[in-house]
This record gives sequence, C-alpha cells and structure tokens, in this order.
Amino acid sequence: MLVIRFARGGAKKRPHYNIVVADSRLPRDGRFIERLGFCNPVAAGGAEGFRLDLRRLEHWVSHGAQPSAAVKRVARNVRRIAAARA
Repeated sequence: MLVIRFARGGAKKRPHYNIVVADSRLPRDGRFIERLGFCNPVAAGGAEGFRLDLRRLEHWVSHGAQPSAAVKRVARNVRRIAAARA
C-alpha cells in the first residue's frame, strides 16, 4: 500500500521534513517514490518554510495512496490558504 507521509531529515535539533509518497512497508526515512514537498519548521529570515505540490498530491490520492493524518491536516491548511489568495 502507498502512503503519503513526512520523512525526517536535517540535523539534531534542526529538523527538516520531506513530504513523500512511499510504500508503507519501508522505513519512515527510507526509500520513497516521489517527493511532493517539504516543511522546514525552523526556517529563519526569508527562507522558505513550506512547499507542497497539491496537483501531485491529488494525483497520488486518486491512485490509491493514503495520506497520513499529519499530511491531511497540512494539505487542508494549504488548500484554505490557496483559496483565500484566489
């Protein structure tokens, strides 16, 4: 089964998360199929803290991938922000 989840990267006390499509049997930070975006909770200054490709997210969901609870929550917030800008 395919899942859309966060994969942790970065250094100790400086996390960086990639939003990835992966096989559910693989380790959280292991091999993945596609990177859909990232989240950098400790982004400073003008650094980009978040990006998510909603078009690719919808593509994978339509092909049966199950988003994690955290990814669902983030995607809902991104959609709400995008709708407010339009």
